[in-house]
Amino acid sequence: MTTVLEARELTRYYDVSQGFLKPAATVKALNGVSFSLQAGKTLAVVGESGCGKSTLARQLTLIEPPTSGSLLLDGVDAAKADRATLKTMRTRVQMVFQNPYASLNPRQKIGDQLAEPLLINTSLSAAERQAKVRAMMAKVGLRPEHYYRYPHMFSGGQRQRIAIARAMMLNPRIVIADEPTSALDVSIQAQVLNLFMDLQDEFKTAYVFVSHNLAVVEHVADDVMVMYLGRAVESGSKEQIYSRPLHPYTQALLSATPSIRPEDRHAKIKIVGELPSPLNPPTGCAFHKRCPHAVERCRSEVPSLRPVEGHLVACHRAEEINV
Repeated sequence: MTTVLEARELTRYYDVSQGFLKPAATVKALNGVSFSLQAGKTLAVVGESGCGKSTLARQLTLIEPPTSGSLLLDGVDAAKADRATLKTMRTRVQMVFQNPYASLNPRQKIGDQLAEPLLINTSLSAAERQAKVRAMMAKVGLRPEHYYRYPHMFSGGQRQRIAIARAMMLNPRIVIADEPTSALDVSIQAQVLNLFMDLQDEFKTAYVFVSHNLAVVEHVADDVMVMYLGRAVESGSKEQIYSRPLHPYTQALLSATPSIRPEDRHAKIKIVGELPSPLNPPTGCAFHKRCPHAVERCRSEVPSLRPVEGHLVACHRAEEINV
């Protein structure tokens, strides 16, 4: 299977002012994340707010350059690409944002917003652009008369359909979806998720699906990467992660996910304490202050992401606590 995206030790650091006469601090929002994405597959990135999910999304859409590491799109390293190459690469990666009420231009008609990627990146005539826009509108469930309407005339679910149509206009290889259903009603969420899956079947697009909702992730993902404080702590296929999570943090997340199937319910695990500040992360394993299984080694040594039972986990005691 073709690898369309590969991240190797990707990092993104920010210098943050701490006030007058105080030295600037460094926030390691993304701290050495590696993964690969296959054509036509969906990788879900999950974790608490502040774990680095949205920072990773900005890296993958080439909005920001990485501080270090490599990001390969179809084998070409975006971190080292020149301006002309980056322009071409950006057409292959598109993004669907979290808030459908803020991601559309309120002063521009929907038809014009959908045609804009074609106007900028192709040499199609006005008639050809309109035909393509109308065809894509039909695919996402919008009616022909919507072409001349403004964003305020649509519901949240319809706006997100418009945002998805805009992302698909250039037939990208990869779509990054950053919490695309969190602002929608539950009934509308299901419709939007089904739309994502239908478009993936038709266009063979690869998705990186960023979410904190593991119930949503279970519906769409092929593979899952769990993040905590800028690092990946567990990674594997959806079946592996949901049936036998090995990292204590993943276990706690899944235990808090409601399920109507008794066999999918996990014993409740309570995480004590708050997510540590990225300005002052704990030494050793970043999760050790909240982990019920932490020992002295966890407080002093950063665990590497290593293979255990067929998937990857960053925990010193994974084998001991999962006998």
